[in-house]
Amino acid sequence: MSKSIEVQDLNVYYSDFLAVEGVSIDIEPRSVTAFIGPSGCGKSTFLRTLNRMHEVIPGGRVEGRVLIDGDDLYGPGVDPVLVRRHVGMVFQRPNPFPTMSIRENVLAGAKLNDKRMAKSDADALVEKSLRGANLWNEVKDRLDKPGGGLSGGQQQRLCIARAIAVSPDVLLMDEPCSALDPISTFAIEELIGELKSEYTIVIVTHNMQQASRVSDKTAFFNIAGTGKPGKLIEYNDTASIFTAPSVQATEDYVSGRFG
Repeated sequence: MSKSIEVQDLNVYYSDFLAVEGVSIDIEPRSVTAFIGPSGCGKSTFLRTLNRMHEVIPGGRVEGRVLIDGDDLYGPGVDPVLVRRHVGMVFQRPNPFPTMSIRENVLAGAKLNDKRMAKSDADALVEKSLRGANLWNEVKDRLDKPGGGLSGGQQQRLCIARAIAVSPDVLLMDEPCSALDPISTFAIEELIGELKSEYTIVIVTHNMQQASRVSDKTAFFNIAGTGKPGKLIEYNDTASIFTAPSVQATEDYVSGRFG
């Protein structure tokens, strides 16, 4: 588990509209990388290209290359479903399957992948995944209860447990704390710190303090104006981005002068 990501000159389109232009970035394994920038600058759009979720949207396509440990995700014959098994995603709002129990939610991905397993193996996977998401002790006595009955923070950790149950190499998180209270946010941030020992994690966040707390590297995206493509402006160690950025626009953004 945990692999490097190399993006080479990536352009992202919605039909004929160029949404993100010319992004090249190298992301190290077992690290947390934060994408920051104003709304509409292409952070989430670019994030979705890292597991081919972008092309689920009609007209969504890319030019360029996305390599996971040297393998091109967009190469000929590559199965997007297989890509998403290795590059998991946690969305902005917790989205457990409402009609499924906590246990069924954790196992949903494994079952979708036609993975048949004995009950003992399934039980072990549920416990391992929930422990990995720091949720086991809170739900171990009610695994048959609906996942939608949990609190918002617990639901988000359940979604993380569901994502890691299929043993991905990379975990993408699109503003995973934006709908959560401060205590739940703290729990998710602690969890991100623990998970990076096993996974390559990329997180989109509008919270500057969160980016500085959880990430090893930070990428600042910006946009020149309405209708213009988003671009990667600066990418560096998080400490450098927040204390000594090399681009004036980065400094203006992290200091709160715009955005």
